[in-house]
Amino acid sequence: MKSIYTVGQVNMYIKNMFTQDFMLNKISVKGEVSNCKYHTSGHIYFSLKDETGTIACVMFAGMRKGLAFSMKNGDRVVVSGSVNVYERDGKYQLYARQIQLEGAGLLYERFLALKQELEDMGMFAAQYKQPIPRYIRRLGVVTAPTGAAVQDIRNIALRRNPFLQILLYPALVQGEGAKESIVKGIETLDQAGVDVIIVGRGGGSMEDLWAFNEEEVARAIFECSTPVISAVGHETDVTIADFVADLRAPTPSAAAELAVDDYQSTQDQIRDYQKRLDQAMQGKITLLQSRLEQYRIRLSYLSPRQQIYERRQYLADLQERLERGMSSKITDARQELRVYAQKLDGMSPLKKLTQGFSYVTDECGQAVSRLEQVRPGDRIQIQVTDGEIQAQVTSCVPVDRENQHG
Repeated sequence: MKSIYTVGQVNMYIKNMFTQDFMLNKISVKGEVSNCKYHTSGHIYFSLKDETGTIACVMFAGMRKGLAFSMKNGDRVVVSGSVNVYERDGKYQLYARQIQLEGAGLLYERFLALKQELEDMGMFAAQYKQPIPRYIRRLGVVTAPTGAAVQDIRNIALRRNPFLQILLYPALVQGEGAKESIVKGIETLDQAGVDVIIVGRGGGSMEDLWAFNEEEVARAIFECSTPVISAVGHETDVTIADFVADLRAPTPSAAAELAVDDYQSTQDQIRDYQKRLDQAMQGKITLLQSRLEQYRIRLSYLSPRQQIYERRQYLADLQERLERGMSSKITDARQELRVYAQKLDGMSPLKKLTQGFSYVTDECGQAVSRLEQVRPGDRIQIQVTDGEIQAQVTSCVPVDRENQHG
């Protein structure tokens, strides 16, 4: 009786046959890309075809580092990987590990090898990158004298700064002698004393751009004392020159924008700074004038002349107060004197004489107020209101005044 197998057994058997085939485990297949689809998972599904047939292909997300360009339908590529069976569907397909554009495989390998070598030597290290000066006067350009690249650089650079001087070194950018021409251009402009050098060209195939992948060009850029901006091809094109240059620009137009500052923008910024400076200065002047006025007022108070004026005024005030005080004192004294005069007037001997009293003195002019001061026979003078009476004491009779009053 013949053996009967399941579908899974057959697919597994075929898969084992593919797995054991050495050639199918490491194979490179060339063809044209069709039905190319980038899945959200990161896997790429496509087909390779030629005039004789088609083979299904897949590149898993983990292998994407083996694809150095954006693959699309119509590209002619060389896919390296293994052929195996997908058991569930019973279909075989090419599992890609690396995909290169057809014809560029050897060049790409040379590119990777040189890139690794120069990187190991430190030529891509950040510490060797020179800063691009913001304001430049002379721009050096190493590129072909004809073509869109030089026109783009010239138009954009002069539009941003119409006073800029551009020195163009007309170099060969592809074909035989291109690398030597580019190296010569870099060295010449470096010696010419320009501020920045743009090295580049328009887009093209890997073969067209190969001069910028040469070691001689890389070393010329690295050894250049002038800052270098690389501007080779389109944004997706990458060359050795990009890695070793001080700055990479995605396009020649972008290189011009990076190298040349916008003159009008700078002028506007300067005017803005000038306006802000004027306002700040005016504010500062106003503040200082205010302080100066305060100091002037304070100084006027502290000046010798002002001090003399103030002292004079103070003395005048004191003099006025003194005069008022003296006048008041005199008035008070006069009033007091009048009072004393009135009191004295009431006590005056003359006043007493007019009232019928007399004033008696001895021969020496001494007032006689007691009997014991005179004796009978002494001469005395009696003062009355209208004259003096000369008299002689005949007797002295004592009188008890206290008993009389009693």
